[in-house]
Amino acid sequence: MNKTINFKLNGEVVAVDVFGDESLLTVIRTYLDKTGTKYGCGIGQCGACTVLIDKEAIRSCMILVEDIQDKEIITIEGLQSKNGDLHPIQKAFVEIDALQCGFCTPGMIMNAYSLLLKNPTPTRQEVLDGMEENLCRCGSYNRIIDAILNAANELNEKVKI
Repeated sequence: MNKTINFKLNGEVVAVDVFGDESLLTVIRTYLDKTGTKYGCGIGQCGACTVLIDKEAIRSCMILVEDIQDKEIITIEGLQSKNGDLHPIQKAFVEIDALQCGFCTPGMIMNAYSLLLKNPTPTRQEVLDGMEENLCRCGSYNRIIDAILNAANELNEKVKI
């Protein structure tokens, strides 16, 4: 059965006609051509498909698109500014070289963004705990944690008067 689902994606209202029970990941990648969000395991265990739904990090492969009616979705493409500047978390990943193959990076960044929204000054252990369910097959974990902590410091410096 054909359904129209309305939601906000990266700040823009979208309406998508879907056929049946499709995942948010499928709709983002196939219907809306936002391919930064990756298909990893398909069972919600690796974190490659992480997006924010109403500012909460969620595995998009595990959410039916009909469950996001009228919600706000942010993908990795939605983090950069309108003028193309990278978000401080994205910059920190590049500066610290917190990626090797880069496949897990969008999910890592989106989960880190959600973490910093909830806790703008995390300890190293809090970052480790918050990122525990995102997997990196290349093993860049130390640099990923360093990048998140650096981004937190930069974001907090911008807020100070």
